[in-house]
Amino acid sequence: MRVHTGEKPYSCSTCGKRFATSSAVKTHMRIHTGEKPYCCSTCGKQIGTLSAFKTHTRVHTGEKPYCCSTCGKRFADSSGFKTHTRIHTGEKPHSCSTCGKGFIQKSALKKHRRIHTGEKPYSCSTCGKRFSDSSAFKTHRRVHTGEKPYCCSTCGKRFATSSTLKTHTRVHTGEKPYCCSMCGKEFIQKSHLDSHVRIHTGEKPYCCSTCGKRFADSSGLKTHRRIHTGEKPYCCSTCGKRFADSSGFKTHRRIHTGEKPYCCSTCGKGFIQKSRLDCHIRIHTGEKPYPCSICGKRFVDKLQLKKHMRIHTVRDLEAPRSGVSGQPTGTTYKLIRAKKFDHYR
Repeated sequence: MRVHTGEKPYSCSTCGKRFATSSAVKTHMRIHTGEKPYCCSTCGKQIGTLSAFKTHTRVHTGEKPYCCSTCGKRFADSSGFKTHTRIHTGEKPHSCSTCGKGFIQKSALKKHRRIHTGEKPYSCSTCGKRFSDSSAFKTHRRVHTGEKPYCCSTCGKRFATSSTLKTHTRVHTGEKPYCCSMCGKEFIQKSHLDSHVRIHTGEKPYCCSTCGKRFADSSGLKTHRRIHTGEKPYCCSTCGKRFADSSGFKTHRRIHTGEKPYCCSTCGKGFIQKSRLDCHIRIHTGEKPYPCSICGKRFVDKLQLKKHMRIHTVRDLEAPRSGVSGQPTGTTYKLIRAKKFDHYR
C-alpha cells in the first residue's frame, strides 16, 4: 500500500533518507558502514546488495536476460535495459532546471549541471587537471600511465578509449558515416567533416595569438604554433630528425621502412606520399594544372612551375616597348613584377 500512499516510515539515522521498508533501510545503511556481505566466488569482488551481486555474476557467465524488442540488443541488468529503451521511445525524464535540456539518464543530467555550476570534482594527482565527470578523468589518467586497454582485432593497434578504437576500425571496414551535404564527400570522423565544411563556408575560427593567422581546425593552429615556439615533438628513432607535425614524421619514417602505401592503378608504381601519387597520375592523364602567368606554359606540379619561373627573373622584363606590338624591345631589361614572383622563390 505504501507504493500508492507514498508513506516512508523508516528513516536512515545517518543521513535522514526515508524508506518504505525496513529491509530497504538496512540495505541503504551499508553505504555508510561500508559493509559488503556478498562475495563473488569467481573474482572475489565484494558487493553491498544481493541485486548488484546477481548482476555482477553475469559479467562472468555472459548472461544477458533483458532483450530490447525493438533492436534485439541484450542487457545484463534491468536498469541498463530500461535506459536503452528510451533511445527508441525518445523519453528524456531527467530535465535541467537551468536550461531545460532533457536527458535519458539521471547521471547524464548530474554531469550536465556542472556546465552551469562550473564544478569539477575530479582532480588528477599527477598534473592537477580537473574534470567534471569521472569517465573523462579516468581516460585522462591513461595519458600518464600509458594504459591502452582497447585493442583492434584486425591489426592489433591499441587505444586509450573505446571511441578512438571505434573510429579506427573504420579504417579497416571502409565505413564513412559522415557525409558533406554540399559536395557529398564522406568522412570517418565527425570532426573531419566539421573541418571540411569550413572549406565551403570559408570559416576559420582558430586564430594564432602571435601572428594572427587563422585556421579552420584546432589541430592546424596547434601545428602552426610550433613555427613560433620551435617545438618539434616528433623524433625519428632511426636518424634522430625531428618534426613539428605527426604527418611529416609519419611520411619521413617511410624513407627508412621503404613503405609505399600509395600505388598507381595504371602502372603499379608506389609512392610515400599521396601528393606524389597525385602528381604522378598526371603523367598518364596528361593533366597540367599549373600554368605560368607570364608565358602560359603549363606544368604537372608546383615544383616544376617554380623552377620554370626562374627563367622569367632575368627575361620577360620591363623594357622599352614597341609602339606597334607593345612587346619589349632592345637588349637591356629591368626586373618586372618582382613582388609577384616572391612567393615562388
